[in-house]
Amino acid sequence: MQFRQKALAKLQSPEELDLPVRFARPQGRLVLSVAILVMAAASFWAVTGSVASKLSAPGIIGYGQGSYVLQSPVAGQVTRVLADEGDRLPAGAPLLNVRTERGDTVVRTVAAGRVGTLVAAIGTVVTVGADVATVERVAHTGDPLTATLYIPASGAPSVAVGAAVDLAVESAPQARYGVLRGHVRAVGRTSRTARQIAADLGDPELAGQLTRAGRPVAVVVTLDTSSRTPSGYRWSKGEGPSYELDSMTLATGAVHLAAQRPIDWLLP
Repeated sequence: MQFRQKALAKLQSPEELDLPVRFARPQGRLVLSVAILVMAAASFWAVTGSVASKLSAPGIIGYGQGSYVLQSPVAGQVTRVLADEGDRLPAGAPLLNVRTERGDTVVRTVAAGRVGTLVAAIGTVVTVGADVATVERVAHTGDPLTATLYIPASGAPSVAVGAAVDLAVESAPQARYGVLRGHVRAVGRTSRTARQIAADLGDPELAGQLTRAGRPVAVVVTLDTSSRTPSGYRWSKGEGPSYELDSMTLATGAVHLAAQRPIDWLLP
């Protein structure tokens, strides 16, 4: 009954203009002020700040001039192997002796280069056109190594010539030697098929791995040189490995992309 009387009293005099009104507590004003400051700072950073990003892709360290598969011009049995894997040979250098019905025939290199893989060994029976070796083209003995990254076609437009690249080399543990430094020299204009990459590398299996996620774009990276390291190239940790890098070494490259303002992500 007491509550009912209070309710009726409020209905009879709904306006209480003589009572003070509290709009917000001091704690509420403090929270509101902090929220406004945070939003203002975030807006300022979104307009004036920048965010750096990287694009990672697999690649190969080599001489950047492609490879070719040497095929036997005759049918017969291999009796001698005249070079080893890793040897650099001039154009027309003898590589194999093959005994045929008409006598011994020498299989020679087509162009100067480094012997990558010897498919044929002593005793191997080859046919006309059979693959006997893979040779990486090298024009001059002192040519420097380069890296070729195979970047997804969707990410290639964001790669700029001159961009810094960090290369994690398979034969040089990153935890110990860090990464190999380099810069983008050229970005391919079109994507490449597995067959084209296999022709460049002389390795269909590796080409299949590089195109597993689609047709990539080839990005050529110049390695930063250094006269203070045993390998002749610049590393992020000290002098890097105490040995020279081999051609056709697998690597993973991280390309530094141009910094973007956060507000650009929101704009169409």
